[in-house]
Amino acid sequence: MLEGLAKSLKDLLPDAADGLVDKAMGAINDPAHGGLSGVVEKFRASGMGETVNSWIAAGTANLPITAEQLKKVLGNEHITALAAKLGIDPVGAADKLAALLPHAVDAATPNGTLPVAPPPA
Repeated sequence: MLEGLAKSLKDLLPDAADGLVDKAMGAINDPAHGGLSGVVEKFRASGMGETVNSWIAAGTANLPITAEQLKKVLGNEHITALAAKLGIDPVGAADKLAALLPHAVDAATPNGTLPVAPPPA
């Protein structure tokens, strides 16, 4: 599923670096953060339920998010770690991820529902 989703995002956002798309996919599916469901819950708990719900809902426009909002939800540590993996500064990483994340979540939820995670092994 991740490979097809990453390809869809690369097609949708041709100016996004392949590494950024791959890292964004890794970030939203990272089990340490609860995977996609965990990321969605972080947005909802931060008062951004309407925004994240727009990314999930089928047939609706994705509401944008700013880099500052993203840092508030995910935390500076997560953004800094992602930036280090990409070899770019944290501000640039937050900006790029804020632009990419709505599309990534939207692409991961084509039917308007969160995918069911497999049970832990």
